[in-house]
Amino acid sequence: MQAYSAWSQPTGTLGAIVAEARDRAALLKENEAELAESAACVPPSPSLATALRQDAVAVIAEVKRRSPSKGWINANISAADQALSYERGGAAAVSILTEPAHFGGSVSDLVAVRDTVAIPVLKKDFHVDPIQLVEAKALGASAALLIARALPPDVLIDMVRTARELAIETIVEIRDDDELTRALDAGAAIIGINNRNLETLAIDPRTSERLLARIPAEVIAIAESGVQHRADVERFAGCGADAVLVGSVLSAAANPVEAVRGLTGVPRTSRGR
Repeated sequence: MQAYSAWSQPTGTLGAIVAEARDRAALLKENEAELAESAACVPPSPSLATALRQDAVAVIAEVKRRSPSKGWINANISAADQALSYERGGAAAVSILTEPAHFGGSVSDLVAVRDTVAIPVLKKDFHVDPIQLVEAKALGASAALLIARALPPDVLIDMVRTARELAIETIVEIRDDDELTRALDAGAAIIGINNRNLETLAIDPRTSERLLARIPAEVIAIAESGVQHRADVERFAGCGADAVLVGSVLSAAANPVEAVRGLTGVPRTSRGR
């Protein structure tokens, strides 16, 4: 295995949320047999990887009621209605936050969206145990988010392997060179670069600008956080992003169809690796 810098437990906001995620995972294990049975019966979901391979930079539109950095964004948002608007606006996929305490999400949001749209649905949460991937599969998600900073190197490898066995895709989220190396060694097919440091909540768009060039062309690369305008999409497209993930500005938009449409159609630039 590749030698990595020492991994330590996440701190700050991320540390608190990860601790809560472990508690939620423990509760899921009480119904592990039922979840596994449900997951085995779920029909195949639309492929996220296929949806993100476009001539233009693909837009993953996120349903986000609140966040630790912004507070309430749209408390009364209907996940299903919002996702349908995103789809009509040209989104390639929808991201559904299912974390309840800090983001105001729920698994019922994901189920409602999965029953409403035809495009892939990402279960965005703090997945720290394989049982949560079984849940994601049982809910009908196309993919689940894995945050490298939240997972020790051996656990990240195990989670990617478990997802592959379950036939559910993953986005491995990174924020630095060490995490990129870990993601690639784990076999990540889709990598998201988060411009937000989840421990301090600070955003630095240069994070994606620097790391995109290091991601092999065969791996799908997503720029996350800090995308508000078409110029932001163009900026990341110029660095080789295959997709962008956009949350707050779309969830707060008065016209989400037009808000998504305004971000689509930006030509993708090959990273050439």
